[in-house]
Amino acid sequence: MSVTNIDQLVDQLGQLLLGKSQTIKLMLASILAKGHVLIEDLPGTGKTTLAHGLANSLGLNFSRVQFTSDLLPGDIVGVSLFNPESKNFEFRHGPVFAQVLLADEINRSSPKTQSALLEAMAERQVTVDGQTYALPSPFFVIATQNPTYQSGTFTLPESQLDRFMLRVTIGYPDQQSERELLMGNNPYEKLPSLKPVITPEVLSKLQAQVSSVNVSEPLLDYLQRLIAHTRQSSEFVHGLSPRGAMAWLDCAKAWALINQRDYVTPDDLQILMPWVLGHRLQPDSSIAQAIQIADAISQQVSVV
Repeated sequence: MSVTNIDQLVDQLGQLLLGKSQTIKLMLASILAKGHVLIEDLPGTGKTTLAHGLANSLGLNFSRVQFTSDLLPGDIVGVSLFNPESKNFEFRHGPVFAQVLLADEINRSSPKTQSALLEAMAERQVTVDGQTYALPSPFFVIATQNPTYQSGTFTLPESQLDRFMLRVTIGYPDQQSERELLMGNNPYEKLPSLKPVITPEVLSKLQAQVSSVNVSEPLLDYLQRLIAHTRQSSEFVHGLSPRGAMAWLDCAKAWALINQRDYVTPDDLQILMPWVLGHRLQPDSSIAQAIQIADAISQQVSVV
Protein backbone atom coordinates (compact mmCIF):
# COMPACT_ATOMS: atom_id res chain seq x y z
CA MET A 1 0.00 0.00 0.00
CA SER A 2 1.81 3.14 -1.26
CA VAL A 3 0.96 6.54 0.19
CA THR A 4 3.85 8.45 -1.39
CA ASN A 5 1.44 10.67 -3.32
CA ILE A 6 -0.42 11.51 -0.12
CA ASP A 7 2.76 12.57 1.66
CA GLN A 8 3.75 14.74 -1.31
CA LEU A 9 0.33 16.36 -1.31
CA VAL A 10 0.50 17.13 2.41
CA ASP A 11 3.96 18.66 1.96
CA GLN A 12 2.86 20.84 -0.96
CA LEU A 13 -0.23 22.14 0.80
CA GLY A 14 1.91 22.74 3.87
CA GLN A 15 3.62 25.49 1.87
CA LEU A 16 0.27 27.30 1.68
CA LEU A 17 -0.98 26.67 5.20
CA LEU A 18 2.10 26.88 7.36
CA GLY A 19 2.17 24.75 10.50
CA LYS A 20 -1.27 23.19 9.93
CA SER A 21 -0.50 19.65 8.80
CA GLN A 22 -3.33 18.10 10.83
CA THR A 23 -5.93 20.36 9.21
CA ILE A 24 -4.56 19.44 5.79
CA LYS A 25 -4.70 15.72 6.60
CA LEU A 26 -8.27 16.06 7.88
CA MET A 27 -9.38 17.68 4.64
CA LEU A 28 -7.56 15.07 2.62
CA ALA A 29 -9.20 12.28 4.65
CA SER A 30 -12.60 13.67 3.74
CA ILE A 31 -11.67 13.89 0.04
CA LEU A 32 -10.37 10.31 0.02
CA ALA A 33 -13.61 9.21 1.68
CA LYS A 34 -15.62 11.08 -1.00
CA GLY A 35 -16.95 13.60 1.51
CA HIS A 36 -17.48 17.35 1.57
CA VAL A 37 -15.68 19.70 3.96
CA LEU A 38 -16.84 22.74 5.93
CA ILE A 39 -14.11 25.10 7.13
CA GLU A 40 -15.24 27.42 9.91
CA ASP A 41 -12.95 30.18 11.09
CA LEU A 42 -12.32 33.90 11.17
CA PRO A 43 -11.75 35.78 7.90
CA GLY A 44 -8.12 35.91 6.84
CA THR A 45 -6.94 32.58 8.27
CA GLY A 46 -6.34 30.92 4.88
CA LYS A 47 -9.60 29.06 4.25
CA THR A 48 -9.99 30.09 0.61
CA THR A 49 -6.30 29.67 -0.19
CA LEU A 50 -6.30 26.12 1.19
CA ALA A 51 -9.39 25.11 -0.81
CA HIS A 52 -7.98 26.53 -4.04
CA GLY A 53 -4.60 24.91 -3.41
CA LEU A 54 -6.18 21.53 -2.76
CA ALA A 55 -8.03 21.65 -6.08
CA ASN A 56 -4.84 22.61 -7.96
CA SER A 57 -2.83 19.88 -6.23
CA LEU A 58 -5.41 17.25 -7.21
CA GLY A 59 -5.53 18.35 -10.84
CA LEU A 60 -9.27 19.02 -10.61
CA ASN A 61 -11.15 21.89 -12.21
CA PHE A 62 -12.16 24.49 -9.68
CA SER A 63 -15.05 26.92 -9.30
CA ARG A 64 -15.55 29.54 -6.62
CA VAL A 65 -18.83 31.17 -5.60
CA GLN A 66 -18.85 34.09 -3.19
CA PHE A 67 -22.02 33.67 -1.14
CA THR A 68 -23.80 36.94 -0.38
CA SER A 69 -27.21 37.91 0.92
CA ASP A 70 -28.52 38.60 -2.61
CA LEU A 71 -27.22 35.36 -4.17
CA LEU A 72 -29.96 33.24 -5.79
CA PRO A 73 -30.13 29.44 -6.29
CA GLY A 74 -29.92 29.93 -10.06
CA ASP A 75 -26.60 31.71 -9.61
CA ILE A 76 -25.20 28.39 -8.35
CA VAL A 77 -26.89 25.59 -10.29
CA GLY A 78 -27.68 27.48 -13.51
CA VAL A 79 -30.80 28.69 -15.29
CA SER A 80 -32.89 27.89 -18.36
CA LEU A 81 -32.86 30.74 -20.88
CA PHE A 82 -35.09 31.13 -23.92
CA ASN A 83 -33.30 30.98 -27.27
CA PRO A 84 -35.30 33.06 -29.78
CA GLU A 85 -33.63 31.33 -32.73
CA SER A 86 -34.47 27.75 -31.74
CA LYS A 87 -37.55 28.89 -29.81
CA ASN A 88 -36.56 26.56 -26.99
CA PHE A 89 -35.30 26.96 -23.46
CA GLU A 90 -31.62 26.07 -23.08
CA PHE A 91 -29.94 25.27 -19.80
CA ARG A 92 -26.89 27.35 -18.92
CA HIS A 93 -24.70 25.48 -16.45
CA GLY A 94 -23.86 27.24 -13.20
CA PRO A 95 -20.57 27.13 -11.27
CA VAL A 96 -21.69 24.01 -9.43
CA PHE A 97 -20.64 22.04 -12.52
CA ALA A 98 -17.03 21.74 -11.39
CA GLN A 99 -15.09 18.96 -9.73
CA VAL A 100 -14.30 21.17 -6.75
CA LEU A 101 -16.79 23.87 -5.78
CA LEU A 102 -15.68 26.42 -3.22
CA ALA A 103 -18.75 27.84 -1.50
CA ASP A 104 -17.01 30.81 0.07
CA GLU A 105 -18.67 32.24 3.21
CA ILE A 106 -21.67 29.97 2.67
CA ASN A 107 -23.48 31.28 5.74
CA ARG A 108 -23.69 34.80 4.34
CA SER A 109 -26.47 33.73 1.96
CA SER A 110 -30.09 33.00 2.81
CA PRO A 111 -31.28 29.46 3.67
CA LYS A 112 -33.10 29.37 0.31
CA THR A 113 -29.82 29.79 -1.55
CA GLN A 114 -27.96 27.39 0.75
CA SER A 115 -30.54 24.71 -0.04
CA ALA A 116 -29.51 24.81 -3.71
CA LEU A 117 -26.55 22.63 -2.72
CA LEU A 118 -28.51 19.93 -0.89
CA GLU A 119 -29.21 17.72 -3.90
CA ALA A 120 -25.77 18.36 -5.38
CA MET A 121 -23.96 17.31 -2.21
CA ALA A 122 -26.08 14.24 -1.50
CA GLU A 123 -26.66 12.87 -5.00
CA ARG A 124 -24.02 14.53 -7.20
CA GLN A 125 -26.72 15.95 -9.47
CA VAL A 126 -28.99 18.99 -9.79
CA THR A 127 -32.56 19.29 -11.01
CA VAL A 128 -33.72 22.41 -12.85
CA ASP A 129 -37.19 22.79 -14.37
CA GLY A 130 -37.84 19.08 -13.97
CA GLN A 131 -34.66 18.07 -15.79
CA THR A 132 -31.85 16.30 -13.91
CA TYR A 133 -28.22 16.97 -14.77
CA ALA A 134 -25.31 14.87 -13.51
CA LEU A 135 -22.36 16.69 -11.94
CA PRO A 136 -18.73 15.96 -12.85
CA SER A 137 -16.93 13.08 -11.18
CA PRO A 138 -15.35 13.45 -8.73
CA PHE A 139 -17.39 16.23 -7.16
CA PHE A 140 -16.54 17.90 -3.87
CA VAL A 141 -17.89 20.91 -2.04
CA ILE A 142 -15.47 22.81 0.16
CA ALA A 143 -17.43 25.46 2.02
CA THR A 144 -16.13 28.16 4.31
CA GLN A 145 -18.16 29.95 6.90
CA ASN A 146 -17.54 32.74 9.36
CA PRO A 147 -18.48 32.37 13.04
CA THR A 148 -22.24 32.77 13.41
CA TYR A 149 -21.89 35.59 15.93
CA GLN A 150 -20.51 37.84 13.19
CA SER A 151 -22.89 40.24 11.47
CA GLY A 152 -24.58 39.27 8.21
CA THR A 153 -24.52 35.50 8.77
CA PHE A 154 -27.28 32.89 8.64
CA THR A 155 -27.11 29.69 10.65
CA LEU A 156 -26.77 26.60 8.46
CA PRO A 157 -29.70 24.20 8.98
CA GLU A 158 -29.04 20.72 10.33
CA SER A 159 -29.88 19.12 6.96
CA GLN A 160 -27.11 21.18 5.34
CA LEU A 161 -24.57 20.54 8.09
CA ASP A 162 -25.16 16.78 7.96
CA ARG A 163 -24.03 16.69 4.34
CA PHE A 164 -20.54 17.81 5.31
CA MET A 165 -18.37 14.88 6.34
CA LEU A 166 -16.10 17.11 8.43
CA ARG A 167 -16.15 20.55 9.93
CA VAL A 168 -12.62 21.76 10.55
CA THR A 169 -10.99 24.91 11.87
CA ILE A 170 -7.64 26.44 10.98
CA GLY A 171 -6.88 28.82 13.83
CA TYR A 172 -4.08 31.32 14.14
CA PRO A 173 -0.59 30.39 12.90
CA ASP A 174 2.15 29.58 15.37
CA GLN A 175 4.82 32.21 16.01
CA GLN A 176 7.35 30.87 13.49
CA SER A 177 4.76 30.45 10.73
CA GLU A 178 3.42 33.94 11.29
CA ARG A 179 6.95 35.29 11.17
CA GLU A 180 7.36 33.80 7.70
CA LEU A 181 4.09 35.41 6.60
CA LEU A 182 5.21 38.81 7.90
CA MET A 183 8.53 38.49 6.07
CA GLY A 184 6.72 38.26 2.74
CA ASN A 185 5.98 34.56 2.37
CA ASN A 186 2.51 35.13 0.94
CA PRO A 187 0.83 31.71 0.35
CA TYR A 188 -1.70 33.14 -2.12
CA GLU A 189 1.08 34.10 -4.53
CA LYS A 190 2.14 30.44 -4.73
CA LEU A 191 -1.22 29.21 -6.05
CA PRO A 192 -0.52 29.73 -9.79
CA SER A 193 2.70 27.71 -9.56
CA LEU A 194 1.19 24.67 -7.84
CA LYS A 195 1.39 21.53 -9.93
CA PRO A 196 -0.91 18.51 -9.58
CA VAL A 197 0.59 15.98 -7.18
CA ILE A 198 -2.27 13.51 -7.52
CA THR A 199 -4.09 13.05 -10.81
CA PRO A 200 -7.83 12.27 -10.89
CA GLU A 201 -6.93 8.71 -11.87
CA VAL A 202 -4.64 8.27 -8.85
CA LEU A 203 -7.26 9.87 -6.63
CA SER A 204 -9.80 7.31 -7.81
CA LYS A 205 -7.38 4.48 -6.97
CA LEU A 206 -6.72 5.91 -3.50
CA GLN A 207 -10.46 6.15 -2.88
CA ALA A 208 -10.75 2.49 -3.86
CA GLN A 209 -8.02 1.69 -1.35
CA VAL A 210 -9.99 3.48 1.34
CA SER A 211 -12.99 1.27 0.62
CA SER A 212 -10.84 -1.84 1.13
CA VAL A 213 -9.41 -0.78 4.52
CA ASN A 214 -10.26 -3.49 7.03
CA VAL A 215 -12.79 -2.90 9.81
CA SER A 216 -12.90 -5.65 12.45
CA GLU A 217 -16.01 -6.85 14.24
CA PRO A 218 -14.77 -5.57 17.64
CA LEU A 219 -14.16 -2.16 16.06
CA LEU A 220 -17.72 -2.10 14.73
CA ASP A 221 -19.00 -3.08 18.19
CA TYR A 222 -17.08 -0.17 19.69
CA LEU A 223 -18.38 2.25 17.07
CA GLN A 224 -21.97 1.17 17.61
CA ARG A 225 -21.65 1.67 21.37
CA LEU A 226 -20.48 5.22 20.74
CA ILE A 227 -23.34 5.84 18.31
CA ALA A 228 -25.87 4.40 20.76
CA HIS A 229 -24.58 6.69 23.49
CA THR A 230 -25.30 9.79 21.39
CA ARG A 231 -28.88 8.59 20.87
CA GLN A 232 -29.60 7.49 24.43
CA SER A 233 -27.81 10.23 26.35
CA SER A 234 -29.76 13.21 27.64
CA GLU A 235 -26.76 15.41 26.88
CA PHE A 236 -27.81 15.86 23.24
CA VAL A 237 -30.99 17.12 21.61
CA HIS A 238 -30.82 14.24 19.13
CA GLY A 239 -28.39 11.43 18.37
CA LEU A 240 -26.09 10.74 15.47
CA SER A 241 -27.87 9.96 12.19
CA PRO A 242 -27.06 6.85 10.12
CA ARG A 243 -25.48 9.11 7.49
CA GLY A 244 -23.29 10.66 10.18
CA ALA A 245 -22.32 7.21 11.48
CA MET A 246 -21.29 6.04 8.01
CA ALA A 247 -19.35 9.25 7.44
CA TRP A 248 -17.48 8.67 10.71
CA LEU A 249 -16.40 5.18 9.68
CA ASP A 250 -15.54 6.13 6.09
CA CYS A 251 -13.40 9.01 7.30
CA ALA A 252 -11.67 6.74 9.83
CA LYS A 253 -10.77 4.35 7.01
CA ALA A 254 -9.27 7.24 5.03
CA TRP A 255 -7.39 8.40 8.13
CA ALA A 256 -5.94 4.90 8.52
CA LEU A 257 -4.75 4.94 4.89
CA ILE A 258 -3.10 8.33 5.34
CA ASN A 259 -1.26 6.87 8.34
CA GLN A 260 -0.10 3.89 6.25
CA ARG A 261 -2.40 1.28 7.74
CA ASP A 262 -4.90 -1.06 6.11
CA TYR A 263 -7.07 -1.35 9.22
CA VAL A 264 -9.03 1.04 11.46
CA THR A 265 -8.24 1.43 15.17
CA PRO A 266 -10.30 2.95 18.01
CA ASP A 267 -7.81 5.82 18.05
CA ASP A 268 -8.81 6.71 14.48
CA LEU A 269 -12.43 7.11 15.58
CA GLN A 270 -11.47 9.14 18.63
CA ILE A 271 -9.17 11.49 16.73
CA LEU A 272 -11.89 12.23 14.18
CA MET A 273 -14.72 12.48 16.70
CA PRO A 274 -14.65 16.29 17.19
CA TRP A 275 -14.48 16.97 13.47
CA VAL A 276 -17.17 14.48 12.38
CA LEU A 277 -19.59 14.89 15.30
CA GLY A 278 -19.04 18.50 16.31
CA HIS A 279 -21.46 19.94 13.74
CA ARG A 280 -23.96 17.07 13.97
CA LEU A 281 -24.64 16.80 17.70
CA GLN A 282 -26.37 19.66 19.46
CA PRO A 283 -25.93 19.71 23.24
CA ASP A 284 -29.08 20.09 25.32
CA SER A 285 -29.01 23.75 26.32
CA SER A 286 -30.54 23.20 29.76
CA ILE A 287 -27.99 20.53 30.64
CA ALA A 288 -25.14 22.62 29.27
CA GLN A 289 -26.29 25.58 31.35
CA ALA A 290 -26.57 23.39 34.45
CA ILE A 291 -23.03 22.11 33.91
CA GLN A 292 -21.72 25.66 33.58
CA ILE A 293 -23.49 26.68 36.80
CA ALA A 294 -22.17 23.60 38.62
CA ASP A 295 -18.62 24.34 37.41
CA ALA A 296 -18.91 27.95 38.56
CA ILE A 297 -20.15 26.86 41.99
CA SER A 298 -17.39 24.28 42.39
CA GLN A 299 -14.77 26.85 41.52
CA GLN A 300 -16.15 29.24 44.13
CA VAL A 301 -16.25 26.48 46.74
CA SER A 302 -12.64 25.56 46.03
CA VAL A 303 -11.60 29.19 46.45
CA VAL A 304 -13.43 29.43 49.81
